[in-house]
Amino acid sequence: MGVWEAMKNFFKVVDIDTVLAHRTVFPVVDVERLPLASAVGRLLAEDVTADLDIPGFARSTMDGYAVPATATFGATESNPGYLNVVGSVAMGESPGSGVGPGEAVRIATGGMLPPGADAVMMIEHTEAIDDHTIEVYKSVAPGQHVVAQGEDIARGETLLFRGQPIRPPEAGLLAALGCEVVPVFRKPRIGIISTGDEVVPIEATPGPGQIRDVNSTTLAAMTIAAGGESKAYGIVQDNADVLEKTCAQALAENDMVLVSGGSSVGMRDFTIEAFEAQPDAELMVHGVSISPGKPTILARSGSKPLWGIPGHVTSAMVVFKILVQPFITYLGGLDDRFRRVFAVPCRLARNLPSAQGRVDFVRVRLVNRDGEFLAEPLLGKSGLIHTMVKADGLVRIEAPVEGLDKGDLVAVEII
Repeated sequence: MGVWEAMKNFFKVVDIDTVLAHRTVFPVVDVERLPLASAVGRLLAEDVTADLDIPGFARSTMDGYAVPATATFGATESNPGYLNVVGSVAMGESPGSGVGPGEAVRIATGGMLPPGADAVMMIEHTEAIDDHTIEVYKSVAPGQHVVAQGEDIARGETLLFRGQPIRPPEAGLLAALGCEVVPVFRKPRIGIISTGDEVVPIEATPGPGQIRDVNSTTLAAMTIAAGGESKAYGIVQDNADVLEKTCAQALAENDMVLVSGGSSVGMRDFTIEAFEAQPDAELMVHGVSISPGKPTILARSGSKPLWGIPGHVTSAMVVFKILVQPFITYLGGLDDRFRRVFAVPCRLARNLPSAQGRVDFVRVRLVNRDGEFLAEPLLGKSGLIHTMVKADGLVRIEAPVEGLDKGDLVAVEII
């Protein structure tokens, strides 16, 4: 399909779910193996199954005495029981002997229970009569103040899963299992291209009609936050040949390419031509029923996605969060079970109109009034970056809804 035909069909927009469904066309990145300390924040590339019980022995959770629980039954402050102390358990060592009826062994928190003991009497509920005898003032049940062998993790149990993020708790679990090296998915590499005759580098002083290249920086930062790596390819002026060659270079070096600023209908917009000129190219989406960000393009070259996203910085950021970020996490190997959208329920601070036929994403900030959080809309044009700086999140207004009223309950997706 040529550029003119694509422009004629521009307003045949698709919905968000249709765009996101295209993720499965693309393969996830390959796998690398990292030392455990370097794997935090990455995505597991294989399931992890326990090859041992944790703990590997029954251990005490209190300082006190390891006892057969039956030896304490009926003990009270007014009618204490008496136990013979037959030894102690040193930390990190196996008990020297077992415990019989009417006997107890001194034990510290984390100590290994001796044979015959099935509970621990807290030291606070005992009193030493002499070096070998204690009074107990409370009974304990079998298993009380004890972690049983395999109670935390059982041998053969699948504990972590392919596509699961490695947070500090998962890193600790991997350490407990002795995993020094961890298979993880490589971070997706994202090439970023800015376009437009009016765009100048950030170190330049803009002249009349010019603006600094904000998108390269914001999109790179959002890529990193999404778990990817970014590479900037600078600013491409409105020149079809240069954009085509720059896209080709970016495709050769990355897993995905983002072009900002060249997706609106106009005589000098060459994004579609540049995409169609790539090997094995297909234009998949040209227009999404989303606001801001309707003139969004998704194409593929072979097994790699290319995006044409709006030049206005707030539109670019919204499109990235709603559409591009899920592609990056998918390419990076994230399993849908671990996909999280953090939303805060709030009341709207004012009426909020919306045009039907599109999904509106409205920037809001959270304000605390009389102990209740309210979502206060930050209305402004799509080129005003300060509205994103002030925003805490986005409120989604579905396509069939004409608007929301002050006081309506909304979910604020945190950004």
